[in-house]
Amino acid sequence: MSEFGGCPGSRAMDFRKSEVKDEAPTTKVQSQLRQWPIQLHLISPVAPYYQGADVLLTADCVAYALGGFHNDYLKGKSIAIACPKLDEGQEVYVEKIKSWFEDAKINTLTVLIMQVPCCRGLLQLAKQALENSKRKVPVKAVVVGLQGEILSEDWI
Repeated sequence: MSEFGGCPGSRAMDFRKSEVKDEAPTTKVQSQLRQWPIQLHLISPVAPYYQGADVLLTADCVAYALGGFHNDYLKGKSIAIACPKLDEGQEVYVEKIKSWFEDAKINTLTVLIMQVPCCRGLLQLAKQALENSKRKVPVKAVVVGLQGEILSEDWI
């Protein structure tokens, strides 16, 4: 793996020398996406598919790093995606997440982030919304390594 200088979240890394097994499925993998839109700026937190749901809030990059994303994390959940480093107007995100807790009365929230420091901002937004909410909901934080390994999985 070759590394170049800069912020850990935008540092160029080359994984090509890593042995990657060809684990292509013998049949086409079915998408587990159950709704549209998925970008946090575009979603309505009270849309029908969030009502009483298990919700997945994931950093944009996670699905590309995590090979089993659809079956292991997305299946059976409603989703929203965001980038804590590049998205503007994130104060709206706290209100939307809080609305999931209070208005949509979601069952659980799983926050999937990458291991890079800037991704922690998405988890902080979820924690802030939970602190501001009158209704407490179980929140799980999952940190994904740059090559798709799960580094931690904790209820907060």
